[in-house]
Amino acid sequence: MYINRIKNLQTKLTSLKIDGLLIENEFNLLYLTGFDGQQGDGRLVVTPSGATLITDARYEEDLNERLENGIQLVITRDYMKVITKLVHTQSIKTLGFEDTIIYSDFAKLEQLPNLKLQATDGVVNHLRAVKGPEEITANTKAIELSDQGFNYLLTQIKPGLTEIQVSNILDNWMKAHGSTGASFETIVASGVRAAMPHGAATTKVINSGEMITIDFGYYVNGYTSDITRTIALGDPDPKLKEIYNIVKVAQQKVMDAVKPGVSGKTLDKIGRDFITSKGYGKEFNHGMGHGIGLDIHEYPESYGAMPAFKVSQNEILTVEPGIYVKDLGGIRIEDDVLVTASGCQRLSQITQDLIIL
Repeated sequence: MYINRIKNLQTKLTSLKIDGLLIENEFNLLYLTGFDGQQGDGRLVVTPSGATLITDARYEEDLNERLENGIQLVITRDYMKVITKLVHTQSIKTLGFEDTIIYSDFAKLEQLPNLKLQATDGVVNHLRAVKGPEEITANTKAIELSDQGFNYLLTQIKPGLTEIQVSNILDNWMKAHGSTGASFETIVASGVRAAMPHGAATTKVINSGEMITIDFGYYVNGYTSDITRTIALGDPDPKLKEIYNIVKVAQQKVMDAVKPGVSGKTLDKIGRDFITSKGYGKEFNHGMGHGIGLDIHEYPESYGAMPAFKVSQNEILTVEPGIYVKDLGGIRIEDDVLVTASGCQRLSQITQDLIIL
């Protein structure tokens, strides 16, 4: 699996006019080799004829057991010494690098004589966007478990709990049932705090009659979910009910338009124009969605802000319109969708209707 991904990357080097590509991003290393160390713990140099993974002895035994044939492993504490040697032995005249390169590495590479450095724009990230069958299965399992965790959470929420307690209930259930952890700090924002799109959970007590926005993502088998629901604890303000329905319709309009070839800008405009027509354009202040997979924000990181991006089959995208009204509250509904040959499949199956507890 991994060697095929590397071969796919190798076919891109000529068009990029580079003789090799240095990869340091932890998710790209995981995607290409299965190396699951921390950021900074490994380097990968890919040339047209080979791939060399460089890391230290902490990972040696594990990688010797499972690293695929065709990927050379070098164990060292001096990563740059090995990279320098590869530049010479592999006749690398132009070395591509990712925009997340460690500055000290870049500075040392700059000092190498007769080596030209060339920045690359998300080469591996673009490859990761289109998922293989095994990736779709893993992503789907993460989303299914998140659905189950949220449905459990609904049985536990009651007036008097704090936002942090609600977050912890979900976190504990997910970890107890197979998740390796959250992909970001779970957002729980209640009452007027829900007007903050990324309001982290606080010690605020949740009261009856309030709306609660819960945005969460959890890893299973290396892939993550990203789901948001805004629910009501008791009967909410009628204005918030009205806003909820606007967001719900906007989301469905976007999902109905998702298909291969459509631009991300078009998808964003469909939902945003509808929200604007209802008088809340200024209250929708973030992107319509992004890609997910190994990372919580994958290419396209915000498809509405990327005019050149066009949807491809087997991408997994979020659709997450929202409206946020100061001193009243906010509504966001977010689902993960798999792009199919002619449309999309909603992977997260929590009801999109307003849940009133």
